[in-house]
Amino acid sequence: MPPKSAVDATAAREAYHHGDLRNALLDAGLDLTRHGGPDAVTVREVARRAGVVPTAVYRHFADREALVGAIALRVQQQVADRMRETTSPDEGSARPAGSARGRLRAVGLGYIGFALAEPGWFELAFGGARALPDAVDPAALPAPLAMLVRALDDLVVEGALPAESRPGAEWPCWSTVHGFALLALRGPLRALSRDALWAEAERAVDTVIDGLLMPAV
Repeated sequence: MPPKSAVDATAAREAYHHGDLRNALLDAGLDLTRHGGPDAVTVREVARRAGVVPTAVYRHFADREALVGAIALRVQQQVADRMRETTSPDEGSARPAGSARGRLRAVGLGYIGFALAEPGWFELAFGGARALPDAVDPAALPAPLAMLVRALDDLVVEGALPAESRPGAEWPCWSTVHGFALLALRGPLRALSRDALWAEAERAVDTVIDGLLMPAV
């Protein structure tokens, strides 16, 4: 059986010959970044894997940064998919997955779970992200952030989060899960077993949610 990289390169060439070069280039970039992060992407290597000359890449992407950005968007969509798949481990508890709180919990744990499973892609999609505007249409936000925004808005609709506490609530939530992911990938949490690490991830997510929903005194 041929190695995975050879299979991916063959699939990319087949996609190109079917007239879908852009997706073939993105697939090649995804394969490179999965194990090597953003530094693994070069126009020459992506073109080689897609079976085209490097100049063909520029028909679809202005430069390497545009190519990396498009790959990052693909990864961010995969993170959002992971968030949708993540459910509360104790659906019979006071934190059911179907509630707004459960959905917010799934967003946080989905983010951390993706980082642990796919560190190369995580670094690409979030390691060097530029600061986001203060207020933009949620439809224009990166998919994971849009899901976080919707989960927080749902808390307000359900009456769990006061409307006056909603503005800016996404930032402590995102900071918590992003910081935890970095500590787990590069910091002292690397020493924990998988089960212990996940238990701490749940604790971190639950703690920030508890703090967010704590009544003002």
